[in-house]
Amino acid sequence: MTILIEIFAVALATLRDVLPIAAVLIGFQFLVLRRPIPNLRRVVAGFAYVLVGLTLFLVGLQEGLFPLGETMAEQLTAMAAGSGGRTRSWLDYGWIYAFAAAISFATAVAEPALIAVSLKAQDVSGGAVSARGLRIAVAVGAAVGVALGTLRIVTGTPLLYWIIAGYIVIVLQTVRCRKDIVPLAFDSGGVTTSTVTVPVVTALGLGLASAIPGRSPLLDGFGLIAFACSFPIMSVMGYAMVAEWMGRAGPRDAKEEEEP
Repeated sequence: MTILIEIFAVALATLRDVLPIAAVLIGFQFLVLRRPIPNLRRVVAGFAYVLVGLTLFLVGLQEGLFPLGETMAEQLTAMAAGSGGRTRSWLDYGWIYAFAAAISFATAVAEPALIAVSLKAQDVSGGAVSARGLRIAVAVGAAVGVALGTLRIVTGTPLLYWIIAGYIVIVLQTVRCRKDIVPLAFDSGGVTTSTVTVPVVTALGLGLASAIPGRSPLLDGFGLIAFACSFPIMSVMGYAMVAEWMGRAGPRDAKEEEEP
């Protein structure tokens, strides 16, 4: 009975959040375009599907993903605590880094917004940009970024230094990378931090900061999303630069083999 009440409360909150979006779209359709809504039944059905899907997703986050991330962080931290009474170092938290990389890779690959962007990029580029390759490149960047973010929490180093260093790398890559890849890379970094990745990564950071002595969930727990957003930008541009370099080296090597 409690779960039904919670689902109903979340459904009302979701309806309140979605109604302004629907009001803007319907308002522009009637007041600006002055045309009736095409396929009204499909629009209404889609609106209902959105409400149901968002409601169940949010309830799943609260009941499953948030507790799971926090519990995994606490359990893995407890494993690192069994260090024979000696002072723990950042090397004792290897399983946490591995878990952070694995869960970030999995959530990035499953991110609906990233799937949509990768398919659209493949369609617009005429197949030059592979949807699967783009998703893998973004997921690798998210995995590396969140793993380094957990390392920052463990070591307690300021977030500012990591962000500055990361965006220095991004600026240097932007100068050298193909201009048609740069906008796609920045958009890919943005869509990575969406409905699936953000709750899991946030729960992981808060659980880890709560479980490590001397860390503040407010100061140290947040900030993983910045890593999950910035590192995919690096990985997509890096992937494009490596692919371009290999494309240039391939014909040259073939030409050298043909020469007697």
